Amino acid sequence: MSTKSALITGITGQDGAYLSQLLLQKGYAVHGLLPRRSTDTLWRLRELGVDRDVRLHDGDLTDLSSLIRAMEASKAIEVYNLGAQSFVGSSWQQPILTAQVDGVGALNVLEAVRIVNPEARFYQASTSEMFGLIQAEMQDERTLFHPRSPYGVAKLMAHWATVNYRESFGLHASSGILFNHESPLRGIEFVTRKVSDAVARIKLGKAKELRLGNIDAKRDWGFAGDYVEAMWLMLQQPQADDYVVATGITTTVRDMCRIAFGHAGLSMDEHLVIDPAFFRPAEVDVLLGNPGKAKAKLGWTPKTSLEQLITMMVDADLRRLGAVKRLEPERLPGSRIE
Repeated sequence: MSTKSALITGITGQDGAYLSQLLLQKGYAVHGLLPRRSTDTLWRLRELGVDRDVRLHDGDLTDLSSLIRAMEASKAIEVYNLGAQSFVGSSWQQPILTAQVDGVGALNVLEAVRIVNPEARFYQASTSEMFGLIQAEMQDERTLFHPRSPYGVAKLMAHWATVNYRESFGLHASSGILFNHESPLRGIEFVTRKVSDAVARIKLGKAKELRLGNIDAKRDWGFAGDYVEAMWLMLQQPQADDYVVATGITTTVRDMCRIAFGHAGLSMDEHLVIDPAFFRPAEVDVLLGNPGKAKAKLGWTPKTSLEQLITMMVDADLRRLGAVKRLEPERLPGSRIE
């Protein structure tokens, strides 16, 4: 019996690393697209112990020819487009780059699939940022989109391109509209990792404060390791479709910070500083996803609570920064979100 082959763009990112681990556990041959843009792109794959088990192909989302070569070399029957300029804040400073990578880049991957193997199944990493100025208290697959950043606009192009290729060319092309999903592998520029890293530094005496912007913004946060399973499940369905992937619980940045500081035995009020420099030009105030369709059709539900996620991230940063033993939650005061 031949081994299934999968191609992942963005394989060196948080989701790419967790998805690689999942697919390898399921017996796939895993291939990844590797743009040569930084000095050490493989640390997440190494962290999960899978860096030697994946095959990497030089390529870029903005270069269709390299995507075609990667499709041909990998012989992929499943393609996961996770690559993106994924930091919302940077998209205001780099709107054209964000549009080229996140929007046109997805179109390039779809074209490569259509040209090389239109029978391959395609997954597009859509995002809750497409909802933006929310049109419903709880967002699902039928909620209208109103993106509030160049990132959200570019991702919306990719999302509709995926729908278009499904309807126009018959591709098995699905989109996962993922709400915020975090892990110890999250980039330091994202708020959850910024918080966990700062808390660890303060606990170890390496820093004194954490500076944030709008801490009353609400997000639906889940664990990336749970969410990649939903990606895989989408490509196992007889028919392609779009799914919201979320926890169905929204929490303020303020309360997320309380969990992190409380886990480390620190007072948030003594170390948190509100800095206007970190406010966005246009804020998305509340995001809350309805994962009902994913539960009903995919049989998917999140397994990790926000409290478990944040304490996991704080522990990981404590290990990285100070090689200290894992904190025992029961010996430290914490803040539970009801």
